[in-house]
Amino acid sequence: MTVRIDGPVGYYAAGMNQAAVVEITGHAGVGLAENMMSGLVHVTGSASQSAGATAHGGLLVIDGDAAARCGISMKGVSIVVGGNVGHMSAFMAQAGCLVICGDAGDGLGDSIYEAHIYVKGRTGQLGADCVEKPLRPEHISQLTELLTAAGRPEHPEEFRRYGSARQLYNFHVDHAFSY
Repeated sequence: MTVRIDGPVGYYAAGMNQAAVVEITGHAGVGLAENMMSGLVHVTGSASQSAGATAHGGLLVIDGDAAARCGISMKGVSIVVGGNVGHMSAFMAQAGCLVICGDAGDGLGDSIYEAHIYVKGRTGQLGADCVEKPLRPEHISQLTELLTAAGRPEHPEEFRRYGSARQLYNFHVDHAFSY
């Protein structure tokens, strides 16, 4: 099924989407594609807070900017943002990819697990346990596929990759002051 919406949408548009293609010509409110399972959601404008929150699969494309907490607790979704993302994006991201063609606010990837973050622009202060990692051939391949699927003109080699330093996986009370 394909759903086309001409104009802006409010809160939780395309939430829990499964298999449908949802095309939104305009901006989106809080919680766009929240808990999406599969399919494609494409917004030609910008999205408010928590776009793609807890999403398990599919592809979310935002041509403009995404506000704070984009991709919070993502569980397998791929998100491509053509512009900037706000603070605390990819907070506790467990799996999937967040591609940011612009800049990222402070707290990017805070408490991240195994998700991949790709950023073309600048990043603010990284979140706890988030570090820059090498961009290897398999990441260039993954990024090429996502940029192509999202219809983006950027080249994968222009991006940097971020992920978990894996220091928060196991808490030891004897080392509490190290965290």
